[in-house]
Amino acid sequence: MNYTDEHVALCALNKIFGFHPTLGLSLLEKADTPMNLFDGHLATPPDNADATLAGLLSQLVPGQLEWGRKELERVESRGFRFLTLMDDDYPAVLRELPDPPVGLYLNGTSSPTEIFSLRPMIAIVGTRDISPYGREWCQKLVQAFAAAPVQPCIVSGMAFGADGIAHKTALDCGLGTVGVMATGIDEIYPWQHAQLADDMVHRPGCALLTDYPMNTSPVALNFLRRNRIIAGLCSAVIVVESKTKGGSLMTAKYAVDYDRELYALPGRIDDPRSAGCNSLIASNMARIITSLEELTGQLGLGKRVRGAGGSWNSGWTSARLRQHLEKTFGAGSAAVAVGMAVKENRGIRADDLTALTGLPIGPVMEAIGLLEANGIITTDLLRRCALAPAYA
Repeated sequence: MNYTDEHVALCALNKIFGFHPTLGLSLLEKADTPMNLFDGHLATPPDNADATLAGLLSQLVPGQLEWGRKELERVESRGFRFLTLMDDDYPAVLRELPDPPVGLYLNGTSSPTEIFSLRPMIAIVGTRDISPYGREWCQKLVQAFAAAPVQPCIVSGMAFGADGIAHKTALDCGLGTVGVMATGIDEIYPWQHAQLADDMVHRPGCALLTDYPMNTSPVALNFLRRNRIIAGLCSAVIVVESKTKGGSLMTAKYAVDYDRELYALPGRIDDPRSAGCNSLIASNMARIITSLEELTGQLGLGKRVRGAGGSWNSGWTSARLRQHLEKTFGAGSAAVAVGMAVKENRGIRADDLTALTGLPIGPVMEAIGLLEANGIITTDLLRRCALAPAYA
């Protein structure tokens, strides 16, 4: 891409006013061209300017343009892209916001039009400390969208927990997915998601996105700024699980401020990971999710949801699951007893399974390993067991 002087100026402006986009935009509106902002006349702020404004204006000097040129050289050399508000392929939904980023860094094989303009965009966010219940329903939500007549692009924040599950499930289901990062486009955080990020970058319709300059490391404040982009890109935001404080609730607040649809998955009243969702529902900020088919209809994706046998989820009854387990592992095996116990007790741990089934810990642990290896159950970092979505 051939970057112009305007791109250089806007790249520098994005760096300076990233945390104060409305101020940067107000200055831009008054300038004949973005380059004019860097002629030095704003370097001495007015006497009535507060410390924050004075500090920002003092950076509008010609030297920042040289930084902008070098930054765009780095962007081009790495195969990334830099989009500005003045570019036709800048996401239209972000341009409508009161505080859109002046610039966006993009990494993906598809064009911005293919990524942002050809399908609805829906955000799925939630806690990093996701429960088996949250994991299961995060996957079910994405699978339902993939089976809908109109298939959306899934947007999330690349974090552990709900974000990573939403991105990974979208890839598995053939949906587009966009990861909005709280770092520079050349940094992957957490590093454990490096392979996920690489898969997204090389999959058509998928991309990584950020408004932070290259070499920006993850700090807590960066994640709050990122959340407004997640909400702004999408027609709807879904909160899968959230505590009473956290980034997911900030994304929900931005969704309300931007007049986006907001949905929340209800959870147990004694689970702190669902307290934020339950609060959003109780306060009427978010619509409650009670049916996948109703949700796809409400989101404009079509009410008919396709799946195996022509319906979304035929369901694994206890009898059907037992029959499958006995066929796979043999009647009377520990895997059958453990699998059935997990079906009735989502989130159960090995110690509790020993008490429930009457089996020693050794056979229980072996059964958990067999069931997980066969894709029948999943376990989280705390070794809590739940049926995999395909068997739930």
